[in-house]
Amino acid sequence: MTTEAITTTITAATETEREMKPQAGAVAVAGVRVNGKNWKPLKTAFRPKTSTGSTWEQRRKLRTTLEATKAKEKEMVEEKEAERVRKVQLLKEKREKKEEKERYEKLAEKMHVKRVERLRRREKRNKALKER
Repeated sequence: MTTEAITTTITAATETEREMKPQAGAVAVAGVRVNGKNWKPLKTAFRPKTSTGSTWEQRRKLRTTLEATKAKEKEMVEEKEAERVRKVQLLKEKREKKEEKERYEKLAEKMHVKRVERLRRREKRNKALKER
């Protein structure tokens, strides 16, 4: 083979390689799938969230704001629960006083008024001693 033949063969080979390789600016066109599952979504390359362009400082700021909002939300929930517990406690105390008053009225119907007052004072003393 002569040098001309060798150079033409090499140039022909490089031209076919250029035709086969997609150029950097060219977009690869997807053809019809071989297996026929055209309804399935195409898989794409895995891109971690860190490569989305957000820096560490941005993520840290976002995290601190989220923590602050969660803390505030938790505080609000606790305040609401405390208010609910307080209302329930007041309602219970009100009912207890009402029941005690009715009980003393029933006793007053049966017994003398002064004796009922003595019993009431004695029960209050006993209750105060128990609470200590």
